[in-house]
Amino acid sequence: MPFLGQDWRSPGWRWVKTEDGWKRCEPFSPALEDGNNQLNDISHTVIITGDDESEEVYNTEDCEFAAKKRKKDHFGNNTDSQCFYREKWIYVHKESTKERHGYCTLGEAFNRLDFSSAIQDIRRFNYVVKLLQLIAKSQLTSLSGAAQKNYFNILDKIVQKVMEDQYNPRLIKDLLQDLSSTLCILIRGVGKSVLVGNINIWICRLETILLWQQQLKNLQMNKQVNNGLTLSDLPLHMLNNILYRFSDGWDIITLGQVTPTLYMLSEDRQLWKKLCQYHFAEKQFCRHLIPSEKGHIDWKLMYFALQKYYPIKEQYGDTLHFCRHCSILFWKDTGHPCTASDPNTCLMPVSPQHFIDLFKF
Repeated sequence: MPFLGQDWRSPGWRWVKTEDGWKRCEPFSPALEDGNNQLNDISHTVIITGDDESEEVYNTEDCEFAAKKRKKDHFGNNTDSQCFYREKWIYVHKESTKERHGYCTLGEAFNRLDFSSAIQDIRRFNYVVKLLQLIAKSQLTSLSGAAQKNYFNILDKIVQKVMEDQYNPRLIKDLLQDLSSTLCILIRGVGKSVLVGNINIWICRLETILLWQQQLKNLQMNKQVNNGLTLSDLPLHMLNNILYRFSDGWDIITLGQVTPTLYMLSEDRQLWKKLCQYHFAEKQFCRHLIPSEKGHIDWKLMYFALQKYYPIKEQYGDTLHFCRHCSILFWKDTGHPCTASDPNTCLMPVSPQHFIDLFKF
């Protein structure tokens, strides 16, 4: 006899005990749950329909079908809705098995790993933005319709966060620039045969991106009023130590624009030499030597010249991790159901580029 119903490997339905007995519960949202209760209450009542007030009786199966249709319409019509999952990890499988059918896609991983919450964590903010930038450059056409919706909803939250907190607007400007350039090429040159969804939707999204770029361009940084100790009050050796902790040349230049003292410290040759040695190998220096007028090597120009040819090292406060034992991708603080005797020995940090490479087949 063939098996009919849900996959036997699924966790099953969730049941709630009521006065009338046990009822199946499918909580998507409070509004939808209330609507389901109303449909269950009238499952055996008479509903008046039509102009002639003809009566039509709905049984329990009809009400369940109507409830499911309402949920589908709700999520289909609500453009701000996203796909939420209880588990904040995903099993990365690249082939079909008896337990798992098909492959794990980039869009599925993007939906499952809760990037909406990650951008609220300052340790993960730069990581998520860099990941969105890499997707915009090369993997935008690989996202499913649901993943596209999540992508732009997260991007909207990032822009709003930057507008409110004024945190790292340069990083977001670079992301929007790459995204708009990619969309212009795909819309004008290739068209809807590559992009998932109606071409008019993508045109509207491109207009939204241009609006975000204009908002960030007009962003005015709030002047901090503080009568206590400020950065300028710190001793020179402490200011110098702060500059030596930076791993991005643009951050050093930006900080050097605050005061004349910081500008003098930001122009130190030794500072830029250390930065070049951190990001690039000695063989790369020899290919792009840039001497100054005095015959010395201009390490500041060297850094930006090398940056055009070679990737720089990336630093993030927190990253996604991959468990080699379980083949699960997850945020480290959320954990995952690991079966290894010593889980910490199986963990591997995942860079944004490595995240994308995991889903290339």
